Amino acid sequence: MSIFQKIKWLLIFAALTSGGIWLLNLPYPMIRRPVAEKAPILLLPSYLSMDYNYRQAVSLVEQADQLVNQATSADDFELGKEKVRQAQNHLDALPVWFLGYEPNFYCRWATCSWRFTYDEFAAARASIGRMNSTIFQEQNAYTRLQEADTAAQIAKQQYQQAPSPDEQQMAIAAWQVALDQLNEIPRETVAGNLAQTKLVAYNRDFQQVAGMSAGSTQSSTLVEAAKAFGLQAAQMAQNPPHPVSQWEEVARLWEVAIARLNQVSPDSPGYLTAQQLLASYEANLAQIRIRLRAEQASNTALSQAKSRISGLLQAEIQSPNRDRQIGEIRIIMNELSAIQSGTTAYSEAQILKQSAQQKLDELRS
Repeated sequence: MSIFQKIKWLLIFAALTSGGIWLLNLPYPMIRRPVAEKAPILLLPSYLSMDYNYRQAVSLVEQADQLVNQATSADDFELGKEKVRQAQNHLDALPVWFLGYEPNFYCRWATCSWRFTYDEFAAARASIGRMNSTIFQEQNAYTRLQEADTAAQIAKQQYQQAPSPDEQQMAIAAWQVALDQLNEIPRETVAGNLAQTKLVAYNRDFQQVAGMSAGSTQSSTLVEAAKAFGLQAAQMAQNPPHPVSQWEEVARLWEVAIARLNQVSPDSPGYLTAQQLLASYEANLAQIRIRLRAEQASNTALSQAKSRISGLLQAEIQSPNRDRQIGEIRIIMNELSAIQSGTTAYSEAQILKQSAQQKLDELRS
């Protein structure tokens, strides 16, 4: 027989032997038990596989438990998830009939210490199930954390870049929603603990911004109210002259507007605008008070002049006296000359002054 034929038959024998051993090591008790009693050495490959899977399952379950149930970060859960998957694979590789079955021959030779009963197997699978549930909850919580955290950062940035108070209010509202979402993450999760830590800083910034916004809103409201009163005062003061009562009402409106501006606190964002308006409104009020005093003085002077004219007319009827009349007329003309232009009394004063001048010319002629 040639060398090639010998090799051929050796390969065939090896293949048959391997196939037979593979067949004998199948996880079927009806095949394995007779072999285990007569020739246990033939079951060595499956013993080695079960020993390996048992040891790996025990080790990986412990590692997964450490990573999942005592995790401190999302990376721990990712690694724990992989350990759980590996442990599950090794548990699946252990045949159910193997549980509680001790291969005496192999254990005497390999000094194994299998004590993996069905209860332990069920407990390991239950532990794997709980850890899978924990991982799912943690991953869900971590996703919510990332979404809420991103939303809070975007809202904060939008507030800082908002060109108008209305857009700032919209950003603040979105910021509050994001903080509420962070607060709703279960605190028993790692993500929940991280969320609470972030909330401390976020709430501090938010309260500061919200306080500034509230102050800005209040100052803006006061300034707008002051402008409304100022507009009414300016409209009422148009087309002078006006009587004393109208000038008094205009002054009152300016005083109300000024009172609103004085309510804007120095630490308010709108304080500078309020002060600029206040300076303008104070000047307007001063002008109105000048006009009011002029109107009051003119009315008084006109009243006095009319009273003198009435007295002069009565005296002229009772006992005419040319020199006394001339003196009285000069006094009347001086009083009428004191009446300022731009007052309601000015036109009437000019007419009376013209009449007095004519009467004075008559007396002198």
